[in-house]
Amino acid sequence: MFRTLALLTIAAGLFVGQQIDFDPSSLERSEDMSESLANDLLRLSVATRDRDAEAIARHWADEVTVQGFFDGPSETAMVNDWLDVHDWGSGPAERVARAELLQRFSRVLDHFDSIDDARFKVKRASFADGQDRGTARIQFKIVGRDRAGHREWLVAWAQAEAERVGEEDWQILSFAVESAQSKVATRDLFDEVAVPAGVGTTFPDFGKAPNDTVVAHGAAVADINNDGLMDVLATGVEGNALYLNDGDGTFRDISEETLVGLTPTASGAVFFDADNDGDQDLFLSAVGAQMFLENRLIPDGALAFLDISPTAGVSRTAIGFSPAVADVNGDGLLDVYVTGYNQYGIVMPDSWHDARNGTANLLFVNQGGLKFREAAAEWGVRDARWGYAAAFADIDGDADADLYVANDFGQNALYENVGGKFVDIAAERGVLDPGNGMGVSFGDFQNDGHLDLHVTNMSSTAGNRILARLFPEQDSGDPLLRKLASGNTVFLGDGDGNFNDITQELGGIGAGWAWGGGFLDFDNDGWEDIYAPNGFISGKTMNDT
Repeated sequence: MFRTLALLTIAAGLFVGQQIDFDPSSLERSEDMSESLANDLLRLSVATRDRDAEAIARHWADEVTVQGFFDGPSETAMVNDWLDVHDWGSGPAERVARAELLQRFSRVLDHFDSIDDARFKVKRASFADGQDRGTARIQFKIVGRDRAGHREWLVAWAQAEAERVGEEDWQILSFAVESAQSKVATRDLFDEVAVPAGVGTTFPDFGKAPNDTVVAHGAAVADINNDGLMDVLATGVEGNALYLNDGDGTFRDISEETLVGLTPTASGAVFFDADNDGDQDLFLSAVGAQMFLENRLIPDGALAFLDISPTAGVSRTAIGFSPAVADVNGDGLLDVYVTGYNQYGIVMPDSWHDARNGTANLLFVNQGGLKFREAAAEWGVRDARWGYAAAFADIDGDADADLYVANDFGQNALYENVGGKFVDIAAERGVLDPGNGMGVSFGDFQNDGHLDLHVTNMSSTAGNRILARLFPEQDSGDPLLRKLASGNTVFLGDGDGNFNDITQELGGIGAGWAWGGGFLDFDNDGWEDIYAPNGFISGKTMNDT
């Protein structure tokens, strides 16, 4: 994976015309060494999570130089009424025997009553030619619960020296902690209740049919039976499921009785009242024919979703991913936009940052009477930049629906609605954001009355590590390459359709291999926060180095 990433990174640099002075064989060896160390530290991560003292001991030298952190938490500061912050102890460097080091490390682990996850990640590393020894900047995390039962997230940064002592085994010679801080939730804001709530399900392992393709899947929420309770539709590899809210914290699977369970597998979903009759209809995007299901609650008086895709005019074959809904022409009827991707792995993008060989996006304009007309080309939005997600919003306050599209391998688009036509103004407004776009959301996180923009992208540990070798000076190197590995972006809006990238001012949002997400006031304090789900398949192990 990482050799491929290195080659792609270099190719991208050459593609944009950047002259890079480097020794490919040295770069490859350094990254191979980094990957080997990272994989060994992954084994240490598992041992730490499992509190396996014998396995932990194998990763440390007979004597280790340590500094800070191991003395446990010291100062405590309250951030708000549900979050505290602990700084962890610091002190002079000292050389200790492995047994003493393990006792100190054990005290850190004993701070936690339970550990959900622990990770050592190699952020940067340097190895002298011909030597199996090097230095690395390590990020260390523990997520669990403290002895009082509060959820705690510890994050530490350290400079380490390590030596390879076997084919794939390493030992840590020094571990100097630069900073360490843990955040403690004094009350739980959320609990995982999918299974007792009746919406939990298990998919086949990735790589096994029918879960053997990389296709986005989504969910939609609406009150489908007009009882004042929000219900849930979830797409999945084995079919689509509809859950009715029973009002007592549980949901009931009504997929079969409403006919939703008979529909082909979908990739995305959105509820909206297509015919203004007072109930929520359903649009399903798909790899294949797109689908529209009419809610027959009105006029039949019984909840059922009738697939009328052919007569509605939406059964267009596409690699459809994410649907978004708005009244684009101001006629009082809601229209549907669908992002078009491609068969990744069968078809490869013709550029890693400016691809144009995806499948065309679709725009279904509502004609009334549950009829739609596909008009993406007419409206200027029929591009093929490997579209992943989209969102409508009135960005400039002129009372019409503008559109932002996050593209995976193409630069993003910001379409201004100029009355019967969309015009891409992303370049002029500085929101091209070429960073493998996976999600988009609008919100007002400053409470100034202006819409802001959050774009979900990937941040890559290996990619940033390679860039640090290619461009040792901070802030040097091609900005495009750094953007492709940097993570999510937040743009501050001024209400007139102009945006300013303030991601770094916010501290950066490196949320891993992120998908979807966006603004959400999850603690109900009146300020919008950001939620970023993340993760991907790394094979049969936890390896994601």
